[in-house]
Amino acid sequence: MSNHSEFLWYIPNDVRPGHRGDSAIGNHNSLETLTGHARALEEHGWKGALIGTGWGRPDTFTVAASLAARTTTFEPLIAIRPGYWRPANFASAAATLDHLTGGRVRINIVSGKDYLPAYGDSEGDQAHRYGRTKEFMRLVRRLWTEENVTSAGEHFRVAESTVVPRIEVRGNRRHPKFYFGGASEAAERVAATEADVQLFWGEPLDGVRERIERLKGLSRELDRDLPPLEFGLRITTLVRDTTDEAWADAEAKVAEMARSNGAGWHDHQRVLAVGQQRLLALHERGDVLDDNLYTAPGKFGGGGAGTTWLVGSAADVARSLRKYQDLGITHFVLSDTPYLSEIKRQGNQLLPLLRD
Repeated sequence: MSNHSEFLWYIPNDVRPGHRGDSAIGNHNSLETLTGHARALEEHGWKGALIGTGWGRPDTFTVAASLAARTTTFEPLIAIRPGYWRPANFASAAATLDHLTGGRVRINIVSGKDYLPAYGDSEGDQAHRYGRTKEFMRLVRRLWTEENVTSAGEHFRVAESTVVPRIEVRGNRRHPKFYFGGASEAAERVAATEADVQLFWGEPLDGVRERIERLKGLSRELDRDLPPLEFGLRITTLVRDTTDEAWADAEAKVAEMARSNGAGWHDHQRVLAVGQQRLLALHERGDVLDDNLYTAPGKFGGGGAGTTWLVGSAADVARSLRKYQDLGITHFVLSDTPYLSEIKRQGNQLLPLLRD
């Protein structure tokens, strides 16, 4: 697999124990526990981890800053919502953290619906929501790369705004990368013009191929004025020592999900966005697609990256990930539970096969 590919993990950032089958320990979201995850990622070959966001979770930016302060190479992919942050406040916070960590910040822009009244946000229809997201991303990028920024948009205004400290240019990295998801037409138009990395959930290869081609076409059609859009995959990877052992464990996990009515797995079930609808419909094509893409979890509560799993030995899963890489995927955000032990297992067994 290309040396340009990057491999990140996932830190659940949830007040409730047992997220997606994780070990339900009492201090699961303490600073010591989460720091243990971040340091294990450093020690086992991972670049960093996505840290999830949403009202009712610990504040994502605070968690990311705390973990960055206790590590040396760990790169947090910080999920944030434009309605939760104002552009200038966010640009300043992220620039400060980027300065303090020596350029380790990555940002995942989330436009999906949330508990808006709880933090005083309001938004209109889909067009309004994605219009605001587009304006947010464009303005934050300007604040990171320009000085004395004045902008009077439909959603945000700033005047003579200069963010300090300034983002330090590091090689080809002008600023923290914007990762972005979403499968609707409105979301894809934002990605094509404003995102640095489009993240896909675990769709079959034909679906990912189609979306990459469409996004590239949209980038040309909409006169993208940024470097070419990059692509990433956010998926569960269930890796065991043998293929048979992996499938036995996968089927046992799904049986437990069915028994418990998906307890701990429903974090993407509240509002079915277009991308989630696509994933949940996959099991209608079969429980296993491509070589080892397991769709059965979606029947019993699996949401987001937990809806489909790549299952098998390290060699099986590496082979499948290489096929996504052949389509143009260069950013991989993987996970399985228990999170800590799987950081180590997959760091030791899977990552070396992907770096040959």
